[in-house]
Amino acid sequence: MVERRVTDGVRIAQLLSSELDGREDGALDRLAVTNADRSVEASPDGERAYDVERAGEPLARAFVHEDRVRLELEAAGEAIAAHTKGDDLRVAAEDGGTALLVESGAAVKRAVDALGAATEEPRG
Repeated sequence: MVERRVTDGVRIAQLLSSELDGREDGALDRLAVTNADRSVEASPDGERAYDVERAGEPLARAFVHEDRVRLELEAAGEAIAAHTKGDDLRVAAEDGGTALLVESGAAVKRAVDALGAATEEPRG
């Protein structure tokens, strides 16, 4: 059996959205995917796919690139960065903010865990 590495941005965004909506354990029950554009297509600059909210307040906006998803963090960027580890998942400083880059399907669960861990921390 050959394992295929998922590096298509649209597919990564779909996996991430499903994981956020499907997990309700611990702090993850406060996270929700909102304002989804179900017909989004990847682009080199990134196209907005959906928002992620924490208890009804903005947490991140998801943008689909050809080979990754970029989560522009509205809040808790430092907390999320502290919980980010592993291949295909990294944090980048961006225009005075923070972005979480999810570069493969395998990194989706770790990205959700980082968002969940940051959600458990007090809001700053």
